[in-house]
Amino acid sequence: MREILIALLVLIAAVGAGGYAALLYATRVPGESYQGALPPLTTEERTIAAALKRHIAIIAASERNIARYAELEKAAAYLEGVLSSLGYTVGRQEYVVYGKKVRNIDAVIEARSAADPEVIVVGAHYDTAPDTPGANDNGSGTASVLELARLLADLEGQTDKRIRFVLFVNEEPPYFWTEHMGSVHYARMLAERKERVTAMFSLETLGYYSDEPASQTYPAPFGVMFPNRGNFVSFVGLTNSRPLVQQSIASFRSHTQFPTVGGVAPSLIPGIGWSDHSSFSQYSFQALMVTDTATFRYPHYHEPTDTPDKIDTEKLARVVKGLERVVRDLAR
Repeated sequence: MREILIALLVLIAAVGAGGYAALLYATRVPGESYQGALPPLTTEERTIAAALKRHIAIIAASERNIARYAELEKAAAYLEGVLSSLGYTVGRQEYVVYGKKVRNIDAVIEARSAADPEVIVVGAHYDTAPDTPGANDNGSGTASVLELARLLADLEGQTDKRIRFVLFVNEEPPYFWTEHMGSVHYARMLAERKERVTAMFSLETLGYYSDEPASQTYPAPFGVMFPNRGNFVSFVGLTNSRPLVQQSIASFRSHTQFPTVGGVAPSLIPGIGWSDHSSFSQYSFQALMVTDTATFRYPHYHEPTDTPDKIDTEKLARVVKGLERVVRDLAR
């Protein structure tokens, strides 16, 4: 009996050690998260913050989805107008869902050579869940894509990689994780074209931050690893995207004074696959989500109260500037 008890204890210890090692593997990322007071905004960051505020106010003026089709179309037209004003040729990927024509919208920075370059995708969904204007989910991500398109426009013809800025339709329920999801259509298109996507960034619910204790929660078991204040931006991916998560957060931390966490996990962990990066992972593209963690922090998630006044555009501007630097690093 004593031998059986010892063997059982050894087994429990081994399982525990293995689980802890797996958790470390998933959550260990390069560099150190920034701590302390944030530096004053630069003049450029103030310009970014003002633009983000303007975009979010317009995008999140009302609910926008197939059930509110006129508002979905109004938002799409605004996004196309902004990208066109930045000098981009605006692309549409149209398809029909329940008798309604919907579209993904894109703008492309071409590489020096058109001969089969690697591809970086920076995307966000512009539709909303029912009964919410979606200022954070996902007006914040959509506005961030617009600003990154502006900030990175000088790379046209100057990099070895193609950069695609994409605004996806139909991310929210009832289309999420179905064939009607915009990012599924877009990722499939790139796979069929055999484009060499080496990085996809899904910008998702990015505008809410809090320094209050216990303002941040997590799916188990990640609460034992990460801080309980929701003042950071998170880089997360499914397990196949660990190299991209590592590279991206290392770049962000090396350039940008803003708190960060990062890691990977399988899709069975709640929240890890809850955005458009999951569509790209289906096609074996490395993809990650950059997020304020949405429902694990934001009290207005999928609520009518998700309005523009809830968004901290100054902190969002810091994140957007940091992401610009990440994309520039990857595009070299």
